[in-house]
Amino acid sequence: MTEAPNAPLAAAMARNPALVREISEHPERFRMLTGERPTGRLHVGHYFGTLQNRLRLQDLGVELFVLLADYQVFTDRDISAEIGQNVLECMADYLAIGLDPQRCTIFAHSYVPELNQLMLPFLSLVSVSELQRNPTVKEEIRSSNRPQVNGLMFTYPVHQAADILFCKGNLVPGGKDQLPHVEVTRDIARRFNERFGAGEAYFPEPEILLSNAPLLLGVDGKKMGKSLNNSINLGATAEQTAKLIKGAKTDSIREVTYDPDQRPEVSNLVLLGSLASGQSPEEFAAACADSGGAGLKKAVTEAVNEFFRPIRERRSALLTDPGHLMSVLKTGNEHASGIARQTLTDVRRLMGTDYYPLGNA
Repeated sequence: MTEAPNAPLAAAMARNPALVREISEHPERFRMLTGERPTGRLHVGHYFGTLQNRLRLQDLGVELFVLLADYQVFTDRDISAEIGQNVLECMADYLAIGLDPQRCTIFAHSYVPELNQLMLPFLSLVSVSELQRNPTVKEEIRSSNRPQVNGLMFTYPVHQAADILFCKGNLVPGGKDQLPHVEVTRDIARRFNERFGAGEAYFPEPEILLSNAPLLLGVDGKKMGKSLNNSINLGATAEQTAKLIKGAKTDSIREVTYDPDQRPEVSNLVLLGSLASGQSPEEFAAACADSGGAGLKKAVTEAVNEFFRPIRERRSALLTDPGHLMSVLKTGNEHASGIARQTLTDVRRLMGTDYYPLGNA
């Protein structure tokens, strides 16, 4: 028996078709916050899962804020020495795929202190039990494989609320696993408006744009991950890509078919090839039907290398000038900081903590 979706998920699923239409018809009404933690290089799963959709929304005219959540790296990792290089690599990936600094704001947590300061009043609007039972936090704790978690992990949803609300974001793309975080953000926005707004709906209650993005597995048939050595990085060479795909898991059946339930490893390769070639999985499988595993891997390698060839060329050129990449990030940080300062000023006014005459100090 299939379990019925919970109320927030059911509401989000019911709302999604109309939301998609509204974005298409009136993109100027939406300000979207998205991003990732700079914990390693981005890979093809990121591209087909989230990055491609960012480009689509950017090109539609949605105002886009892309966050490099460097502070959130410390929820479950001790890799501070690598963060700078990871940020540089992410910036190269972003610009190489087509994110346009003239149409989107790319910024980092640690360079927008006013954003992070919003987390303090926001923490007063949620209970400890609400944070403890957040399913996404519980899953992050379970998968972190650490003997104990730090306090930052429990504040993760509230920090995300600050990320979204500092710029009055009203749209967050994501899968079902992100819905609990968005619900916390909606709760915080509503509670702030009720407690401090004096009838003013200062913060919007953001909506989640549920993604239909395909889930790509790693070449080992397991979940694709930055640190699992099972992914094809956006910056991988053609030779590296060929080697990874050649070593991918398949099965003993010669005929190539697309059957994710019964043949997950073969179907994963078919899906990757179809995404890179612009075909449906069924079409890609039919073209390789009599080729066996070796023929399938050859076709997938050719499709992936051809699709990502211009992106890799742009990425390689961008990395020859790290100063330019950091200047783009600096501009984004400054723009985000200006917005965050105004938001924090308004929050102080609404909370009554603007009593100190800063302008006359």
